[in-house]
Amino acid sequence: MMIRTVRKGLLIALLPILAAPIACHSYHVDTTIENRTGGAVRLLEVDYPSASFGTDSIAAGADFHYRFQVQGNGPVKVQYTAADGHAVQITGPTLADRQEGQLEIVLLPNGRGEFHPQLTPHL
Repeated sequence: MMIRTVRKGLLIALLPILAAPIACHSYHVDTTIENRTGGAVRLLEVDYPSASFGTDSIAAGADFHYRFQVQGNGPVKVQYTAADGHAVQITGPTLADRQEGQLEIVLLPNGRGEFHPQLTPHL
């Protein structure tokens, strides 16, 4: 009888630890920024709901990868300095809390850009 009580107590104690990996899910967006402008871009910044990321430069034809978690709702905004020194600002799709998947951002000549989101719908 005592062994059964000890096993039951051990199971109850371990249940939260065993359930934790199942209950927790971290939502991430894997982002690739492709520089197809024809020149290097400098001071790249990507703003998304609740945070931002960036890099000092991306060479012409190069890609930059970053993974982030969306917390809140709002648009993606990209800003950078083009090879000719002009400041560029582009607004992309709106992201929602708990979305996950992939987001491709293609920087094009003349300050244009394309956004190719492959994200789960907002829950």
